[in-house]
Amino acid sequence: MHLRLTDEQKLVQQTIRKFVEKELMPLEYEVLKNEREGKPSVAPSKLKELQLKAKEFGFWGINTPSAYGGADLGQMMMAIILMETSKTFVPFQFGGSADNILYYGNEEQKKKYLIPTINGEKKSCFAMTEPSAGSDTRNIKMTAVRDGNAWVLNGEKTFITGGNEADFVMVIAITDKEMHQATKGREGVTCFIADRDMGWRSEYIHTMGEWGPASLIFENVRVPEENILGTVHKGYQLGLEWIGFARWIVGARAVGMAERLLQMAIDYAKERETFGKPIAERQAIQWMIADSAVEIEAAKWLVLNAAFTLDQGEDNRHLASMAKLYGANMGNRVVDRVLQIHGGMGYTRELPVERWYREARLWRIYDGTDEIQRMIISRNLMKGHVKMDQFI
Repeated sequence: MHLRLTDEQKLVQQTIRKFVEKELMPLEYEVLKNEREGKPSVAPSKLKELQLKAKEFGFWGINTPSAYGGADLGQMMMAIILMETSKTFVPFQFGGSADNILYYGNEEQKKKYLIPTINGEKKSCFAMTEPSAGSDTRNIKMTAVRDGNAWVLNGEKTFITGGNEADFVMVIAITDKEMHQATKGREGVTCFIADRDMGWRSEYIHTMGEWGPASLIFENVRVPEENILGTVHKGYQLGLEWIGFARWIVGARAVGMAERLLQMAIDYAKERETFGKPIAERQAIQWMIADSAVEIEAAKWLVLNAAFTLDQGEDNRHLASMAKLYGANMGNRVVDRVLQIHGGMGYTRELPVERWYREARLWRIYDGTDEIQRMIISRNLMKGHVKMDQFI
């Protein structure tokens, strides 16, 4: 068992770290100022410029197959890269990528949707969550009824990431109610690719964070037969694959954020004095720093194990749930401690601590709540789907 990064992985890690420190972190003050004034964090033109700079270093389509012009670095490298980019709150993503389930499209769909998304010409989103079906994805209500060579979609999706900006959506809808009920939601639903100009609309949802998801409203939206992604009645499996991939990524982001915040707390504790001593010499502060460091390290290995397992072509859903559950909660505990260490300054909007505090709280909800992750993990163990020593 090898528990160290390879030379190649270290090189990528250091390159990304330099990019973050040189290109992204200098934008943080401007981002905070813009958000306080209700403006967009970073102009789209600036983000595009940063993506092209990253492309010069070979970071384009991190997990996109080389056949589509991507780097195809694998899941471990994705985890390492996300841990580095998450050390800043500047909302940056490397270009050249597309949702994992878009690769299930046929050749015509790939030409019309996948390639333009990879090239940055189109933006996509995925929609399964509904007002009455959050973590209980089997309780979706949106319907799709066949009408000639098209399907007519009616219903609403909510809390959709990227839904306000998307040119098209991969949306899950019931196509056979009886089958859907008989299989407890596992069949009878289909994934459709629906362009915005087919008639659906989005509405911005204001949240406690700087990020705003969308509600997507479908009222008699006609989607042609050729826009079915995958197989009719088998869309639930695609939904699970999309969500499963997203879960361990939450843990990776939490690790990156927590590492940056902990370093901020250490630096501040050395400078801030009370009663003639730096607070770094206070046992209460030392324990918060120690507990945070231990938890960050534990979360890091859970994330890397989930990513490594996926690279081996193995089922990582159990590990992804553990990485998401522990990572999200770790991030919340660390940011809370760091805010406490900074005292009143941590609570102000002059520093990014309170911003991360609001952002981190969401991690315990989306892509499967804490409660859902615990249900999945315990069910896998009690039913014998997973053994305690299975991943050693």
